[in-house]
Amino acid sequence: MSDTATTGVTPELVGKAYEALGSGDSDRIAEYWAEDMVWIVPGHNPLSGVYTGRDAFLGFMGEVGNLSNNSFNMTAIAVMVSDEYSADVTHNVGYRAGHEGSGEVPYTKLDIDVVHVLRWRDGKVIEGRGAIFGDGTTEYDQFWAPRSDRTSAVD
Repeated sequence: MSDTATTGVTPELVGKAYEALGSGDSDRIAEYWAEDMVWIVPGHNPLSGVYTGRDAFLGFMGEVGNLSNNSFNMTAIAVMVSDEYSADVTHNVGYRAGHEGSGEVPYTKLDIDVVHVLRWRDGKVIEGRGAIFGDGTTEYDQFWAPRSDRTSAVD
């Protein structure tokens, strides 16, 4: 086992890490998300890229909240674990700010399935990345693309 590996990654640990993240409590977040973590966001949109450090990751999550007026939600479908990695499948739904509950896929409503692969060390996430299924990648890019008051493909 590598020196970055940890034992004891369980579905419950993965759930607690996401619960801490959702709480917004910096002390709880620090229990599960390493200060030197790296988060990789797929796609070709303003949120895509590599976020180095917990603060950068939390900044990314804050921007997701801002752009979606905190409507973004992940529903867990399955969690798989090994000694050093976890993979969670989630159904993600969110609306662009101003369109909560009445958006149009893909411009003002996001509705995709995602796999997050997390690497763990000493009970904390040290690296994470997302993978989006099928046409979800295009939908993800279109949803997060900059826009003015556009609500559909036709201005």
